[in-house]
Amino acid sequence: MRWDDFRRSDNVEDTRGDGGGVGGGGMGIPIGGGGLGIGTVIILGLIGWALGIDPSVLIGGAEIVNGGRHVEQPYQPQSGQTTSKPADQMGDFVAAVLGNTEDTWKEIFKQNGQQYTVPRLRLYSGVVQGGCGMAQAAMGPFYCPNDQKVYIDLRFYNVLERKLGAPGQFAQAYVVAHEVGHHVQQQLGVMDKVDAARSRAGEAQSNALSVRVELQADCLAGVWAKRSQQEQGWRLEPGDIETALNAAAQIGDDTLQRKSQGTIVPESFTHGSSAQRVTWFRRGLETGNVDQCNTFDSRQV
Repeated sequence: MRWDDFRRSDNVEDTRGDGGGVGGGGMGIPIGGGGLGIGTVIILGLIGWALGIDPSVLIGGAEIVNGGRHVEQPYQPQSGQTTSKPADQMGDFVAAVLGNTEDTWKEIFKQNGQQYTVPRLRLYSGVVQGGCGMAQAAMGPFYCPNDQKVYIDLRFYNVLERKLGAPGQFAQAYVVAHEVGHHVQQQLGVMDKVDAARSRAGEAQSNALSVRVELQADCLAGVWAKRSQQEQGWRLEPGDIETALNAAAQIGDDTLQRKSQGTIVPESFTHGSSAQRVTWFRRGLETGNVDQCNTFDSRQV
């Protein structure tokens, strides 16, 4: 994809040099209402293995989350933490993609008589302390609604390409756009409604709601790509769409479960199957219409 002309966002915090804002205390993986990510609990073992982190530690930490429901963790900003703009090529790429999502979503909200408040994005290494508690890189990129930040350890892109078989810059951009999609959901009030529904739901229903949240974020990522091209004049290169669709397929719950444990347990899905993720991302990419991303009104997703 051609991204050289994208405006670089000023809302990127590069904390990789100071360990990503590591704090004391136990580890809590922000999943469900506490934090929403492109991955899933099943990916912990796969990515933990790839990054040399004990998967049992990661999965054990994830178990403190109550069935994927929202767990309140008061946000206390870290004092003395240093941040800087990224100076490397990959960090610059992320800043460019984030800047483009900002411009695109501001325009979409404006056209609908609304105002878009941009998120911040933190680059970190290994472990990070944020508004959703402590998190390790092995959980993959995620969005925290408590502090309205996207968190990414850029080593995830190596895992995406080498271990999950999803290379390409547009696939990497899709990852950022998916997390920004969660921020759009937060801006539109979707998160509050889902959290309220989760509080009354059992585990199976809560998982089903999580799937619809994640599929909607996939669709919104597609909307960004479509509208950004229409309104900002850039074009995808041959093969770009295929790389993003492949990335969506490789991080489907069924594919990750098959790779990590050899069996598929549909009732445990929290992000959607590969086919579902591809379908909803493609819907956003083809229509460019936010109204087409209402996964909650669809009987079957």
